[in-house]
Amino acid sequence: MDVCKELGHTNPQKALSDHVPAEHRESLETLTGGYGLKVPAGREWRRDLNVISLQGLILLVNACTKPACAPFKQWAAEVVETVQRDGSYTLEEAEVQPADPGAPVAYAMPEQVAEAIVRLEAHNLQLDEELAQGQRESIALQREMLAIQGETLATQKATLAVQQAMVRAMERIADRFDALVLDRRMPVRHTMVLPTTESVLSDWRQRLSVTEDVWAVAVVIAPVLVEKGELREPLESIAARTGLSVHRVNECLRLLRKHACIRSRGGAEDGAPVYVLNHS
Repeated sequence: MDVCKELGHTNPQKALSDHVPAEHRESLETLTGGYGLKVPAGREWRRDLNVISLQGLILLVNACTKPACAPFKQWAAEVVETVQRDGSYTLEEAEVQPADPGAPVAYAMPEQVAEAIVRLEAHNLQLDEELAQGQRESIALQREMLAIQGETLATQKATLAVQQAMVRAMERIADRFDALVLDRRMPVRHTMVLPTTESVLSDWRQRLSVTEDVWAVAVVIAPVLVEKGELREPLESIAARTGLSVHRVNECLRLLRKHACIRSRGGAEDGAPVYVLNHS
């Protein structure tokens, strides 16, 4: 079938039937079965694939009308004519013969064969160049895609940085707002009893419905507030001690501020928020 396709026969079965006698062609299944073999699986070989002999191949080529077959057909005609005239056909001996006494005779390559080889070499060179060009274009496209991916990643990183900065800014605004509200609510006391950790935690329990997360944060910061009078600890440190995320720690602190348990006093030099007890 591949031979028929190369020779330009659109209907391989008809071409074989018209130009190749049955004795010069056989199906692959019949041919392999004669030797006790089977058609190997996984090779895309059809059981009805036709195999032709050398004589069948010559008949097919002679029936081809493509210009590329003309040199072979002309050479075949010369062979037949020479055999009919001289009784045999031999190639012309080459002008230069091997120097070794026992070396076989070297024959000159027929002009048609030489031209065909030159055409094949030129065709192969063209295919190699096209393949190399395709590979160069593929590499260039891959580099362009990598550059685009790099630019996209950089844009995503910049966008994430802006979003994180906006979140931190909103948290600072919320802290300031909570502090202003709590300052207005806080009554003025001229006498103050020093709190203890137990009294602070008890007071906080009365002020809000303490969840497990809030209580974990409260237990960590209450002793520090009682002992030092203020809390200057980064959110990451509190998160590490409680096992919560930084975001969740910040939400718990905001809830404690909202219910007047603590109030904000800005931030430390290292960026950590500063909180003090909200005495009532």
